[in-house]
Amino acid sequence: MIRSEAQLERVISEIKAAPGMVLYTLIDTRLAQRLEAACQAMGAPPLSVLQPIFNLFQAHLGAAANPRPGAQHILNANYFNRIEALNYTMAHDDGQLWEDYEDADVLLVGVSRTSKTPTSIYLANRGIKTANIPLLPEIPLPRSVFSLKKPLIVGLLTSPERLVLVRQNRAEIHAMSDSSYVDPVAVAEEIAKSRKLFAHYNWPVIDVTRRSIEETAAAIIDLYKVHRGKLER
Repeated sequence: MIRSEAQLERVISEIKAAPGMVLYTLIDTRLAQRLEAACQAMGAPPLSVLQPIFNLFQAHLGAAANPRPGAQHILNANYFNRIEALNYTMAHDDGQLWEDYEDADVLLVGVSRTSKTPTSIYLANRGIKTANIPLLPEIPLPRSVFSLKKPLIVGLLTSPERLVLVRQNRAEIHAMSDSSYVDPVAVAEEIAKSRKLFAHYNWPVIDVTRRSIEETAAAIIDLYKVHRGKLER
């Protein structure tokens, strides 16, 4: 965090008080030269930690370095877009604030334990405002979901067998007593109904059974790019 000569002089005074080897990562050439000269004068050997790396990159790539002190701390528009997307996504998790779904970029729909929340958070970190809503037995989706224009609505599916195992683990952890939650017949029926719903409204479907969160999110991002292109035309 050395940005000025005054800050550097304070560091040099500390080195004089307790001289020794000095490893530094100063990007500003003028400050680096001042530090090198002061260290050599007091017999404290200096070494630029980054310079050998810069030299290697420049020699290998044939391109000159363009050092900018503090560049890693610059906050750009993409950063703020990700923060906005994350705030929106956390506020619209698990069916919350469904009245605001028109502001979403993506809406994920699926039965319980189909990775809706972690996938939503992953997408938000890519700057995509994502809401998710669960499909619950005997509880219909809000009517407004079927008239949304802006969001890409994606249905998430998984195999009944895999879903039963995931739900059994959750039921044990939380001491849940609802037998239908893990009943293979009831679970298979939930999946079948969700599949019919997705097909009826022609929503794209992703089977998450053998996919990681990253793979599911990557597939959704590809779908979203196509969807956004259609909206912009």
